[in-house]
Amino acid sequence: MIVTTTPSVEGRKIREYKGIVFGEIVSGVNFIKDFAAGLTNFFGGRSGSYEGELIEARDQAIMEMVRRAESLGANAVVGVDVDYEVLGQGGNMLMVTASGTAVVLE
Repeated sequence: MIVTTTPSVEGRKIREYKGIVFGEIVSGVNFIKDFAAGLTNFFGGRSGSYEGELIEARDQAIMEMVRRAESLGANAVVGVDVDYEVLGQGGNMLMVTASGTAVVLE
């Protein structure tokens, strides 16, 4: 499966459009990660715990989008966009949404 942010794949022609596909993940950030991130915020530097959570959520959202494209018979997803939102009363939930157009390439 080819996944790209561009509207086409160089050297390949889009034979069929299957439709827009999405992958959504909502992930909770636990107390330990919050505490570690708070220390990083206080002392400075990068928050490895949050970065890891963000990377994992993004990868899962893209994998879910790919599964949905495959179920439509697509062999590529073009025009991919990834969005991030913070949810929950204390901002302790992370939502990642990946979307794109499922296509069949020649």
